[in-house]
Amino acid sequence: MEFSASQIAAFVQGTVEGDATAKVSRFSKIEEATPGSLTFLANPAYTPFIYKTGASVVLVSNAFVPEQPLHCTLVRVADPYSALASLLELYKSQAPRKSGISTMAFISESAILGEDAYIGEFACIGEKVKLGKNVRIYPHCYVGDNVSIGDGTTLYSGVRIYEDCVIGNECTIHANAVIGADGFGFAPQSDSNYQKVAQIGNVVIEDHVEVGAGTTIDRATMGSTLIKKGVKLDNLIQIAHNVVIGENTVMAAQCGVAGSTRIGKNCMIGGQVGISGHLTIGDEVKMAAQTGVSASVKEGMIVMGSPAIDASRFRKSFIYFRNFESLVKRIDELEKELKALKG
Repeated sequence: MEFSASQIAAFVQGTVEGDATAKVSRFSKIEEATPGSLTFLANPAYTPFIYKTGASVVLVSNAFVPEQPLHCTLVRVADPYSALASLLELYKSQAPRKSGISTMAFISESAILGEDAYIGEFACIGEKVKLGKNVRIYPHCYVGDNVSIGDGTTLYSGVRIYEDCVIGNECTIHANAVIGADGFGFAPQSDSNYQKVAQIGNVVIEDHVEVGAGTTIDRATMGSTLIKKGVKLDNLIQIAHNVVIGENTVMAAQCGVAGSTRIGKNCMIGGQVGISGHLTIGDEVKMAAQTGVSASVKEGMIVMGSPAIDASRFRKSFIYFRNFESLVKRIDELEKELKALKG
């Protein structure tokens, strides 16, 4: 499909600067773009590329001031990245949608399927499952007994959802994610053995949640592990039993959250962050990548390091970490001098 700069501007509520009739038919990175491409500039580090990009149309912020001549048409918007996201979603929505129920899928007679469901080959739908409208279940998925899945939710190939779990509307669960496996509950015994504690709760995922490939969310020991509305989980994340993640919190790959920790809303958690159990993380907390969190974190804090401390304190301390060897040498020399003076 082909769109003009003026059509793009109308869709993203922007203004055109340059040739409003410039046409684009594909998306490209700004440093690799060729004529007929649409690209964007959001990160200032990429500003040099806008002066030599081959793109026909570039989304830029209203505040962008060019310092050299441009050879492209600009569409000015409040937030180029958000505008791009809207355009990409529009583009994706034009792709053909999977439909129909494969004869090679197993579906329990007691399952209830909503209108326009898609169920692919070798998917298994258990007893008393309830699927909403426009649910898409790709091949090799497993949906356990008594699971409920809301309207417009997509399960990509290989997703496993254990019994009794609840998935909301318009969720996306990517390949090989596991929802509702047993929490890690074992009671130490006097003979140094461990007795398994039955995990009889479930997982509840609210609306508009995205779960990345290979991510695992454990069922609660009792009650529910709860992923609230709008949460975005990257690939390869481990969420333990009875964890609660607040609305619109985002979490990057390879994070791990131990049992019964409560994370607030609108938090941003970087990759490989580890969070201990039974903690409370306040709203709007930010955690840098590889942070190790062993104590509760107050609302609005920015933390980094292991164990986690306030980010500004960490940066100041890092100056000493970096110079630690030279500081040790200086102390050794001062001790020698002091010993010589005493002698």
